[in-house]
Amino acid sequence: MKIRVLVVDDSGFFRRRLCEMINSTDDLEVIGTAADGREAIEKARELNPDVITMDYEMPVMDGITAVREITRAQGIPVLMFSSLTYEGARVTLDALEAGAIDYLPKNFEDISRHTEEIKKTLHDRIVTVARSRRGLRHSARALFDAPVATPAAPIVAAPPRGITRKPALVIIGASTGGPMALQQLLVKLPASFPLPILLVQHMPATFTRAFAERLDRLCNIRVAEAMDGQQLQPGCAYLAPGGKQMLVDSRNQGMVRIVPGDERLHYKPSVDATFGSAANEFGGRVLAMVLTGMGSDGREGARMLRSQGARIWVQDEASCVIYGMPAAISKAGLADEELSLDRLAQRLLEELPG
Repeated sequence: MKIRVLVVDDSGFFRRRLCEMINSTDDLEVIGTAADGREAIEKARELNPDVITMDYEMPVMDGITAVREITRAQGIPVLMFSSLTYEGARVTLDALEAGAIDYLPKNFEDISRHTEEIKKTLHDRIVTVARSRRGLRHSARALFDAPVATPAAPIVAAPPRGITRKPALVIIGASTGGPMALQQLLVKLPASFPLPILLVQHMPATFTRAFAERLDRLCNIRVAEAMDGQQLQPGCAYLAPGGKQMLVDSRNQGMVRIVPGDERLHYKPSVDATFGSAANEFGGRVLAMVLTGMGSDGREGARMLRSQGARIWVQDEASCVIYGMPAAISKAGLADEELSLDRLAQRLLEELPG
């Protein structure tokens, strides 16, 4: 059965090209189009598509408002199109908070060339987004119900449980659905959180600074895009820059190393690369988490960490947008605990009271 797609964009050229590429695949079909957000809401109600592709800047009603309304009413997964600029990143993060699942760059030149590579990327992303529908309502409700305008009140932790090897570092990896999952997790941590945190989110180079700034504004802990040579500090989170790899050096209580993206690695940044570096430098003194995301990035790095005695936690299937990366670790027998997104922060503070 084909995945049914509603295409929303105020550009007739862009709508036409998207429709051509989508309809040229065997398992996707366009069942309708809309030129603004208000029409998108009406068409979504009428057609109930499996996936909606959505532009941001449109007349009558913008894409973010439309995403919020559609997500609340129907829970239809949305793939946003946005520019690969700093402002485009900020808009995309707003769209993800409104309920969009994932995003793709809007590039008229690339779309006009209509290459097989672009068509495959579009196809794969729509299929991934379609798979998220089952858990979308849960994730959306959590976002809508949680206050995000100001930093959340820190959680009061229960007395710590016994730890065989005291962690010196927390590392969290994520992909599809990760930006909002990370936001939900990190806003619950107190400013006194006792360890540094490394964040590896699959994200373009132009997006990571805006994402780090957003998290820093919302969280009690400090959050910044990581820079080479930064000293690791407790109560600080360091976001891996897009297009590069984030490694760690355990000397002098630990520092961040930022290196060019290795062409042998598909993801830049890669969870495997950061996990592997931490296994070599910190051994078992790491608590690693893998959140929602497509694929298996993090599994081999988790295997290295586990061999050194580190602990691995994963987000459970029910609270994931895409249960790919956590599932890969669980199926490999590498997960010490599988926890809901709502439970992760509390569990972390039970182990590491701030």
